[in-house]
Amino acid sequence: MRIPKELEKLMFFGIFLCLDAFLYVFTLLPLRVFLAMFRFITLPCYGLRSHRGLTASDRRLLQPAQVCDILKGVILVICYFMMHYVDYSMMYHLIRGQSVIKLYIIYNMLEVADRLISSFGQDILDALYWTATEPKERKRAHIGVIPHFFMAVLYVFLHAILIMVQATTLNVAFNSHNKSLLTIMMSNNFVEIKGSVFKKFEKNNLFQMSNSDIKERFTNYVLLLIVCLRNMEQFSWNPDHLWVLFPDVCMVVASEIAVDIVKHAFITKFNDITADVYSEYRASLAFDLVSSRQKNAYTDYSDSVSRRMGFIPLPLAVLLIRVVTSSIKVQGVLAYVCVVLFYCGLISLKVLNSIVLLGKSCQYVKEAKMEEKLFNPVLTATPGKTAGKQQSTFKSTQGISTDENGSTSVTSQPVHQKDSTPSLLVTSNSDQFLTTPDGEEKDISQDSSELKHRSAKKDLLEIDRFTICGNRID
Repeated sequence: MRIPKELEKLMFFGIFLCLDAFLYVFTLLPLRVFLAMFRFITLPCYGLRSHRGLTASDRRLLQPAQVCDILKGVILVICYFMMHYVDYSMMYHLIRGQSVIKLYIIYNMLEVADRLISSFGQDILDALYWTATEPKERKRAHIGVIPHFFMAVLYVFLHAILIMVQATTLNVAFNSHNKSLLTIMMSNNFVEIKGSVFKKFEKNNLFQMSNSDIKERFTNYVLLLIVCLRNMEQFSWNPDHLWVLFPDVCMVVASEIAVDIVKHAFITKFNDITADVYSEYRASLAFDLVSSRQKNAYTDYSDSVSRRMGFIPLPLAVLLIRVVTSSIKVQGVLAYVCVVLFYCGLISLKVLNSIVLLGKSCQYVKEAKMEEKLFNPVLTATPGKTAGKQQSTFKSTQGISTDENGSTSVTSQPVHQKDSTPSLLVTSNSDQFLTTPDGEEKDISQDSSELKHRSAKKDLLEIDRFTICGNRID
């Protein structure tokens, strides 16, 4: 009975983490791209005067963080214009002409495809950022960025189309005369209970499932927003029609919450996991946020959210921009003033959300007694090497690159060394997780029969949903 309260605390915190990473694309990213382009244009003028007294990082035309910001901005703009060639109305009528059973199968396939394409989407973006910012000995090596860039553009475009088909299918279900399709699609959530409740789960597996549920719930909220925008546009923004959609929206949200509660309640019951584990999960997410805000952070906050939860904001942002620009027509000076005020409001919401999240995260980290790990990060030891030596080597080869604007989103690249150093990447195998955030090692003087029934204590901080490439780039 404690599960609903503890689970919803985790979900509430996680959804606001996703919202913060999502708002970053609309608010701070355009400003950072503008500042990066301003530096790109003006820095050569300063460079003509003198290079004396400048460090190697200051002589660089663009900092690694600014290179990644420009790449994100260019990908967004290109994919936005590519989405104009996708006809939403034709897609809507094409899906509406299908039978109910076909749509049910299509919706299931779309959910599976969304999870699969998200699993390697962050890897594609990581590869692009790393290739664009790594030290290159020859100028010809810069050509390698081009294929990675086209792969990233293709991925964001295809993922945006996939989410658009999901939103269109949901829109057809909302507008169907009988609500049988909507009921069938909501019953698909209950299939999750059958597929997951009767399986064996450990703490780290439950943590990954919780992160996936957070991402899925936030994505569903954005899809419902897109459906409401499209319907309100068709009814000339009549406020009365919003109340017609309101019961269906509440029904979809309520079914999602009920399924998550039932699923997690029975999983924790059958696997003998206490409800306190959700506070540990929340502390781990808070630790990610606090550690990414440090000066010597190894990863950007939005990228850490992407890897931890599988939430990639770029495709969803492209689709939302496409739907908003096609649904809302801006005409006249007053309309542009409203757009500017709305943008300022988004920036205020982003800053306020970030401040509150950072304060709550510091509170959760202190409650879990994890402050020591912020200053003494634990790395997985390779055979024959001590953890302390690895930590010093890791810090010497990597560091955050802070530009003059105070941005600390991207790490500087490792220095090429002649000595062959062993790999320092933290592996994500389930047998390498240590204790829960505030646990201490206990004596292993137990019977073998007890050890079989006692799951190994694992460190939730080292669980990585995708690659660990983020330790090198951001």
